[in-house]
Amino acid sequence: MAQADRNAQPRLRPAPLLFEPAEAASDPEHFFHLESMDDPAELLARATELTHAFRAATDRSIEFQALAAAQLADPRRFDRLTAADVAERAEWTEDYAEKMIEFGRSLLKSPRP
Repeated sequence: MAQADRNAQPRLRPAPLLFEPAEAASDPEHFFHLESMDDPAELLARATELTHAFRAATDRSIEFQALAAAQLADPRRFDRLTAADVAERAEWTEDYAEKMIEFGRSLLKSPRP
């Protein structure tokens, strides 16, 4: 992830992700009403919006994971976790946990927009 690149650009507002009712979500053919669109131009536009929204949500979620990992591993905490403990909780490898902890520390040090 290029943190500097993301800081240079304003955050794009992703398309809203509308939560689907449980009965619709249980139908594997149903996905945000895309299956019911007949116009391919409309389908492409909405599918593209969803793709951007999911990517933005993924990026933000990763940042929050990193922040939480750094906070849990903070040596100033009496109950701090090791990288191995963080890895186990997040279902990561220990190497990845160490990288996420460092990424989180860099996020904590950088000024918020």
